[in-house]
Formats: sequence, structure tokens, C-alpha cells
Amino acid sequence: MPTLESNSTRRRFLQQAATPLIVPAFALGRGATAPSDRVTVGIIGSGQRALFETRQYPWFDNVIIVAVADAQESRRQGAKAELEKLYDQQQPQRNRGIRVYHDFHELLAQKDIDGVYIASPDHWHVSMLLPTLKAGKHVHCEKPLGISIEQDLAALKAVRQSDRIFQYGAELRAFPDAKKAIELVLNGRIGAVRHIYVVAPPSVSGGSPTPVIQPPDGFDYDKWLGPAPLRPFCADRCLTENPRGIFNISDYTLGNINNWAAHPLDQLQRWADAVGRKDPPIDYEGSGKFAQDGLFDCAIQWKVRCKWADGLILDFMDSNTYHEVADAPHPQTSWSMASKGEAQKLPNGAVFVGETGWVIVSYGKVATNPASLMNSEIGPNEIHIPDSALEKIPEGLPKGLQQTLTAGHHQNWIRAIRSGTPAVDNIEGAVRSDMISQLSELAIRTGKSLRWNPKKETIEGNDLARKMIKRPMRAPYGLA
Repeated sequence: MPTLESNSTRRRFLQQAATPLIVPAFALGRGATAPSDRVTVGIIGSGQRALFETRQYPWFDNVIIVAVADAQESRRQGAKAELEKLYDQQQPQRNRGIRVYHDFHELLAQKDIDGVYIASPDHWHVSMLLPTLKAGKHVHCEKPLGISIEQDLAALKAVRQSDRIFQYGAELRAFPDAKKAIELVLNGRIGAVRHIYVVAPPSVSGGSPTPVIQPPDGFDYDKWLGPAPLRPFCADRCLTENPRGIFNISDYTLGNINNWAAHPLDQLQRWADAVGRKDPPIDYEGSGKFAQDGLFDCAIQWKVRCKWADGLILDFMDSNTYHEVADAPHPQTSWSMASKGEAQKLPNGAVFVGETGWVIVSYGKVATNPASLMNSEIGPNEIHIPDSALEKIPEGLPKGLQQTLTAGHHQNWIRAIRSGTPAVDNIEGAVRSDMISQLSELAIRTGKSLRWNPKKETIEGNDLARKMIKRPMRAPYGLA
């Protein structure tokens, strides 16, 4: 494993990658962008997350949403109405109207669409990513990347073979404090990294497969399922919002061990990429519990020890389990946006423990020991990493943290499309971070340790887990 001190070439590359671009006024929402220069975007999936992420588009005149595809008519029509209303308020002269499609392949066939934002349920991500690239579109794909190792490797191959811009939807890369926190670790402010924890909220139990009902009018259940198994339709499968079945049923997701954990794992990956760790940890051993006696069946508890080839240890676990680890950092503070100011235990985060201190990057806040570390300046000749933060927030754009982060991350993708330069969150990092959750989930599901062979791209020492690298996918959908 190369050391920071010995890898001056990588240091110079990172510094150059982090150098701010000279951004014209139109990229900041000021001035005017010629229609021929404006990036046209289609959205696949128009549920809650898709609308939250794309409501900020009308504040930027370097991009325009022109189409939405969704298997549920009420959602695609609702997204069309809400986004067109925002365009009427912000850019009425540029509102072209938003076309709606029942089948996402119809959207991909449109010649006037440059890029596609994939905001479908997890089980569809890679099966939509592949034909999107084949259609010649740039891609912003929501996290997690896939729900099987086979899917992740297929995505990696497809993006590498394309000349399209790929952005992974882990918007915490737009959080300036997170960038600085990772740079503190990279530049030795806590000494050599001795131990890492990644913490995510657990999935939940519950949900009911009954009563079996007919899908609502305008809901094409077969197309919504796509590659997932055919199951009787019920409200808790995909209609309820709290808790949401699509994030807690293994037909569609691995649960929070993969979905929510993508945020802190992505922050871990920023550090790992910068220090030259080109593979995820190779050894996985641990235990966990899965929801039972209901429709929901994902991991509700896990503790997995992951080890890189050089012996560095990552302990990956749910937040409740982390709170019981005596020798880990446990600062009591107001961590999350939902905490309303009261002190609480760490709900999520990437925790770097060094020789002389620690750094925690959580969604919405950073904590360090000593606390003065965040006042430390990162000098011009030190390691800097790129991010997707907005240089300026356009007037009137909602200034909530998540709105600002998603706006910055999407704008990074749009600017990359216009300039032909890579987006900040590339396919290699997406796959490496996603593989940690994939391999951890297989270790606890099979109840046996495993080793990942990165050269052969297979699992060793656990025959059952190796067979589960591939997930059955319903015909005619899948990875073809």
C-alpha cells in the first residue's frame, strides 16, 4: 500500500482535481444560457426522492428538465405538474413543458435528451443504467448502485466502456465540512489512521403482505417490478410512505446496510481513493439479524469486521450496535437535521480514529477530537480533494442543507456534461463503496466469513455467498 509521503504524483493529481473551475455566470444561475448549450434532462422514477432532488433545477439556466418516466401515472403526472409550476415561477420563458412516459425505454428513445437522472427503487438502478448508457445518455444514478455484486460489476464495465458522464448520487460530497474533515485525515492531523468505523441506521421490522389488493388505476405493477420477483400486490409493498416497503423488502433492496449506508461508505471511499486503496477490504466476518414475521426482511442489526490486505480494520455496523462499542468515539451532540438541537448519539457516519485524535463525518455535521481541528487550515501545498459544493446559492433557492447539497451535486454533473470532465463521484468509487455493503450483507446472511478476491472478482472461502454474487432477475428484465 503506497504511503502519503511517497506518492507525490497522486498528491499533485488530487490538488489539480480540486482546483476550482472558472465558472461562467450562466452556471451560477445568472445571465442567460443559449438554448443550444442547455443540458436537457429526463427523469426515470418520479417518487418522493426524485422530486426532492430535482425541484432545484428551475433555479439554474444551464439545464432544463424535459421528460419524466414512471410506471405509476399519478406520480409522473404529479411530477410534471409540480416541476412545470416551478419553471413557470422561475423561468417562464424557457418552460418547454415536460413530457411524460409510462415506459422508461420511450424516454431513452428521445433524441433531444442529453442526460438521465435515475431515481427508481434500488432493484431497478443497474437495469436502467445499462440501457441509458447504450442510448448514449449521461447518467446520474441514485445510491446504492446495485443490489448484487453481479450488478455492480456490470455497471462498472458499462460505464468504463462508454464515453458518457456518470455521477453517483451520494450528495454528501457537496458538504464543505465533510470535504475539510476528510482532508484533515489525509493531511495527518490525527496521525496515521489506526481504525475506521462506518455507522448507518438499521432497517426496520414490520409490514404486512395482506390484504392482497389490486394495484391502483394507472399503476403498471409489472413494469414497476421489472427484474424483481412477481409477488401479490399489497399496500405495504410500495404504496406506504412510513416506513417505506421499497427500502425494507429484500426483493427491491438490501436495506439500510446498503441504501442508507451508502452515504458514510462514500465518505470512507473519498479517503480510500485519495490514499491509493484501489480495492475494497478483502476479509469480512461478523453477525447480524434480519427482520422476521412481516413483509420487511432486511438486516435490522449487523456488526461486520472488514479488513484490507494490509491489515487495516473497518468495523461496519448499525448505529444501535455502535453505541455499545466502548472504545469507539461517542461524542454527544446535535448530529442530524431531525434532532431539533438536542444532543444525541451518533446516528450515522464515517469515523476515522488516528494516533492522536479522531474525525467523524456524519450527514449534516462533522465532529473532531481535538475540537480545534476544524479550525486548522489546509495549506495550498497539502492534499485537497474535489467536491460538488455550489460556489454560490442562487437567490430564492431553498437553503435547507439537503436542498443545497442536492443542487450542488446535480450541478456538478451538469457542468461535467458541458465541459467533458469527470463528475466528482465516479463509477470506481461507487462500486468500491457499494461492495463493502454487498460483501458485509452476504457474510451475515450466510453466517460465515468470506474473502473477496479482487483480481478474480469472486468470493473465496464461502461457497454459499459465492453463489449469491448473482441475484435471479425476472425475464425479460435484467442486465441484458
